[in-house]
Amino acid sequence: MSPESPHKVVFRDTAVLKQVVGTNSNHLKIISDTLGVRLGLRGNEVHIQGDSLETALATQLLEQLGTLVEKDYPLYPSDIDYAIRLLSENRKVSLEEVFLDTVYISGRHKIISPKSIRQKNYIDAIRKNDIVIAIGPAGTGKTYLAMAMAVSALMKHEVERIILARPAVEAGEKLGFLPGDLIEKVNPYLRPLYDALHDMMHFEKAARLVDRGIIEIAPLAFMRGRTLNNAFVILDEAQNTVPEQMKMFLTRLGFGSKAVITGDITQIDLENGRKSGLVQVQDILKGIPGISFVYFSDRDVVRHHLVRLIIRAYERMGTETRDEA
Repeated sequence: MSPESPHKVVFRDTAVLKQVVGTNSNHLKIISDTLGVRLGLRGNEVHIQGDSLETALATQLLEQLGTLVEKDYPLYPSDIDYAIRLLSENRKVSLEEVFLDTVYISGRHKIISPKSIRQKNYIDAIRKNDIVIAIGPAGTGKTYLAMAMAVSALMKHEVERIILARPAVEAGEKLGFLPGDLIEKVNPYLRPLYDALHDMMHFEKAARLVDRGIIEIAPLAFMRGRTLNNAFVILDEAQNTVPEQMKMFLTRLGFGSKAVITGDITQIDLENGRKSGLVQVQDILKGIPGISFVYFSDRDVVRHHLVRLIIRAYERMGTETRDEA
């Protein structure tokens, strides 16, 4: 596989070509629609027509996608979108360095890897630091990648257990008004963590680990008074902690443990103007060795492409509202 001119990419391996082109040429259609170039398949060649900048970008993209496939990376349509974004933002980016940094291979043989430079920086930060605080909008992979890193660490016996926590309800974990026993009350608030976990491993295996206490999913209030040794601890939805809860969580960390804290400071649900512990902790812990902050933006959204546009629309509305005030 090699480019023979600025306007075509030649694939020597037919199997590689098929994966790059996609089923019914759907990958080529994504590239064409996004970059505004015309792509044509002639034998083992992809011909590119368009403005010089877009043509050069499409050529580079196809070359690097071919390299990924040659190294056994399974391409999906979503990967094409992520790859276009990466190269559009930085033409020096190596897709190989990002996409082939495998975090975890799930029980369903799904390869979990970063899809943006910020995600790559995030998993590197988790590897290097004992506490990582990730702040950014929904859909940027903050909790999902942290969960993948946790499960990977457990499978490699780097930790003995995983603890997943989140504030049980928005207003200070007031559970009394909900029907049912304690488990029934908190389960709806913990459901997203169960969903992410079940995406990493088969349901039966996850259930066994939860039953044995090797994986614990609990409301934040359950962390009080504990010391968490040899554990990978994740605090999700941390924007809805108050400062006292954030301090309590951070001081649970024991020997051989890592903590990842995730949240979106634009989605704070605390009542009565109470200050968010996630907002405050940025000033308190800034500059401490071993603690890393990672900030995501709408550019890092890895859900449906409309999610990114929705986030931007709400941000514009918020700016307009502040300007009018």
